[in-house]
Amino acid sequence: MRSVMLTGIKAVIIDLDGTMLDTAPDFHVAINRMRADFDLAPLPLQTISNFVGKGSENLIRRVLGADYPPAQVETHFDAALASYQHHYLAINGHYATLYPDVIAGLQSMRASGLRLACVTNKPIAFALPLMETTGLRDFFELVYGGDSFSRKKPDPMPFLEVFRQFKLAPAQVVAIGDSSNDAIAARAAGCRVLSVPYGYNHGEPIQDVDSDGIVSTLLSAAHYISS
Repeated sequence: MRSVMLTGIKAVIIDLDGTMLDTAPDFHVAINRMRADFDLAPLPLQTISNFVGKGSENLIRRVLGADYPPAQVETHFDAALASYQHHYLAINGHYATLYPDVIAGLQSMRASGLRLACVTNKPIAFALPLMETTGLRDFFELVYGGDSFSRKKPDPMPFLEVFRQFKLAPAQVVAIGDSSNDAIAARAAGCRVLSVPYGYNHGEPIQDVDSDGIVSTLLSAAHYISS
C-alpha cells in the first residue's frame, strides 16, 4: 500500500461506514425489507454497497432508481425513507462487523495522545447507538452525523467544526476514510487524509482518490501518524 509519514498531527477524524464497520449487511437487510413493503424485488448486497456513503436520502433515491424513473422516485421517496428508517432502527448493528485491527488502531492512536472525532454521513440517531453496540463510542470525543449540520461530506463543514472544537489548525489533523467523500472534504478543509482500501467508495477504485496515502488498516494508519 502506498503511504507517507504524517508529522505534526494532534487529532484524527475517522469515518464510520466502510472505514471502521462493514455495515453493508445492515443496509442490505433494511433496504430489502423496505423494498418488500413496496412489492419490489430484493437487490443484491454489492449493488446496495455501491450506493452507500452519501447519506440516507441519496441511498434511498438510488435504491428506488433501480425500479422507477426520477419523477416516480420523488413520488415514493418520503414513504420509502420512513419505511427504511423503521427497518434500519430495528436491526441497526445486528449484521455489521468491525474491520480487522480497528480497535487496536484506535487504542494505538489514543495511546499516542491523538484526539479522535468520528464524522459520518449516517444520521446521528443511527450512528450513536451503532457505535455503542460495537464498542466504538468511548474512543471518540466528538461524533457528528450526516444531519448534525446543514451540509455533510464531501462538504468540509463537519471537519471545520472539528477543528474549531479541538482548537487545532487544519495541518494538525488527518482524516481517515474509505471514499472520495472523505478525501474531498479533507482537501477542502485543508487537512491531510489517508484512505483505507476495503470499504465502499461508491464502487470506484480507491486508488483513484486524491489522498496522502492508502493504509491497510487503522492500526497501520496509526504507525504513519506522529505529533
